[in-house]
Amino acid sequence: MNDSGGFTHHSAAYDSTVGIQAETVHNSNVYFVHPDASPAEKYRVGVRFLEDGIPSRARDMITDAIAHGHDSAEVQFHWVLAMLSARSYHDLNTEELQRLRRASGLVRNYAAGEWRSALRITFELLAMLSTADSDTGLVLQRLRALPPRQREAILRHLDLVLTGGLKDALWAENRERAEADRFGNDRVQRIWAYFEPDPIGPRALPPRPSTTIAAAQAAFPARAVLFTVGSAALWISALVSEPVEAVIELLVALCAGWTAVRFGRRWWCRERRPNATAEAHVPHLADPNATGDGFTNRVRHAFDHYFAIRTPHGFAPQEWLGHTVHIRYGLSAEIALLYRENRINVDRVTWLIRYLAEDARDRHNRGTLFDQGPQDRIPATSKALSAVALVVLGFTALAMLATAASDAGASRMFLTLLAAAGAGWSGHAAASLWLEARREEHRLARETREHDAKLSERQIAHQNWKSFLDATRPTELEMETWLNCDKTLFIDEALRHYQLTWRDLITHTILVTPARPYKRGRARRGPWRYSRYSFRLFLVTQDGVREISSEFDFTDAKRDNEQRSNYRFEALSSVQVTESAQTGYDLELVLTNGPARNIRVKDADAHQLAPDENAREISEINLNAAGFIHTFRLLEGIAADGKGWIDRNNPNNLPSFHTDD
Repeated sequence: MNDSGGFTHHSAAYDSTVGIQAETVHNSNVYFVHPDASPAEKYRVGVRFLEDGIPSRARDMITDAIAHGHDSAEVQFHWVLAMLSARSYHDLNTEELQRLRRASGLVRNYAAGEWRSALRITFELLAMLSTADSDTGLVLQRLRALPPRQREAILRHLDLVLTGGLKDALWAENRERAEADRFGNDRVQRIWAYFEPDPIGPRALPPRPSTTIAAAQAAFPARAVLFTVGSAALWISALVSEPVEAVIELLVALCAGWTAVRFGRRWWCRERRPNATAEAHVPHLADPNATGDGFTNRVRHAFDHYFAIRTPHGFAPQEWLGHTVHIRYGLSAEIALLYRENRINVDRVTWLIRYLAEDARDRHNRGTLFDQGPQDRIPATSKALSAVALVVLGFTALAMLATAASDAGASRMFLTLLAAAGAGWSGHAAASLWLEARREEHRLARETREHDAKLSERQIAHQNWKSFLDATRPTELEMETWLNCDKTLFIDEALRHYQLTWRDLITHTILVTPARPYKRGRARRGPWRYSRYSFRLFLVTQDGVREISSEFDFTDAKRDNEQRSNYRFEALSSVQVTESAQTGYDLELVLTNGPARNIRVKDADAHQLAPDENAREISEINLNAAGFIHTFRLLEGIAADGKGWIDRNNPNNLPSFHTDD
């Protein structure tokens, strides 16, 4: 269950598995490019892709911008970084190497400035890879003289390219920068918001539809006409017998009737409502002992959780839960009814459940917890006047009947009694129908006001929560920066443990995969980011491969479940990949001296794609973000060639670059 500022709390028994706890896709326009976007706009989005750790998309966007005439030293600088980011030389195909070589010869054509200097130094670093370590001093001096923005970009994106003594000289700076930035920008207090689902919009139960107003209004005219005819016939009969008394009785009846309606209408039409909560709509769900589907049960558990931690002063959690049992289950029935639909996760409704728990606590503090809303207050004088008027009206009707019968023959007496009976029955029926319609109209008006007020309050709560999330949620650049810092310090600790320097390494690769249980989130068209990661580092030396793995809690960078293993080149017999639309990507390492090891690279995500997203493209983005492409090629090459792989990856075989100015 989520609290207001952290992750889901979950537990699992021994030898059990907890899977994905929550996942969300942020509707961000960070990576959105309009089909008619200018080359400059495509370049800008490409740079954003690069900064956020999606170099494959950055290469496409920046290459497209250059092809349409948007070219400069700055553009070429970012294009080179995109070509090399998260890749080694051996991940580049022949065409890409030729394009890099051609680009190195064009540096002198750009206008002088910091971007041309950064581009030139980038190619000088690449040229230094196949030279002696003693010749790198001048290039490193120029690199350190660059502005921080360009220097840090070079060091970050050329991580897999720079090796040996060149990287040794730069590693201390990398480590210090990672230590300084690792918990920057309030990481521990903000990162939870990235995995918080976008809150679903507020809803409230609409007024219950009336099934009686139309029927009452349809039946009322006939009763009213019959009452009018019967009353008129009775009065005419009284008028024939005693004209003066009949006129007086008519005036008294009209005054009494007007007084009864004038002062008794609000009293008679007021709705009798013992309960106006959600139980009236869904009594079978509001019963605390009722059973519901999975969504309903999750809603109930969420209400139990938040009512237990949002207690008024002086209440213990269990005492408050018992005190609010009917309110709580009524609210859970309302939320279950409003949001029970396919693909709605309870986490998206959590903000509303939390708000309702807080509202119940606040209403208790104000002494209005069990109030059923504003009631019409009927003055006692109005009730008394209405009652007296009804009594007078009744006696007047009897008096009029007596007057009509005082001088009537047998035949007229029959008609008089018939008129009186018809007027009495139709008058009672017409009044009942009119009161029923008026009561329903009053109820609909009241429930509409309550619905509008409740919805307005929930809209404010939703907007407040959404604004808080937007202000708290880290950017893609911050998430990528924190992840890179964690990886840098993990690699540094591994080097220290094995007492290795970069001069001792032929190459390295790090595979970043999700560690269960986790929450995950991403921006549209961006890679998945996880609340828990598994880092698996492969250090390749002349003697073989050293593998170190550990699980990271991305919130606070704490580690556990660390494992280490060493094996010779010949011990890695095969590397296989299994792709499934239902499960995701699995990497299988087969060693000659042990069982095969399966590594889940990424889980399936096709059901989380937006209609305008391409499944293959998103899958490629996630595999690149995990470091899978480079890792697979490296391990596949070692498995195929054994120790002969070292000769194919000799730095002296790297292409040369020229940056003549």
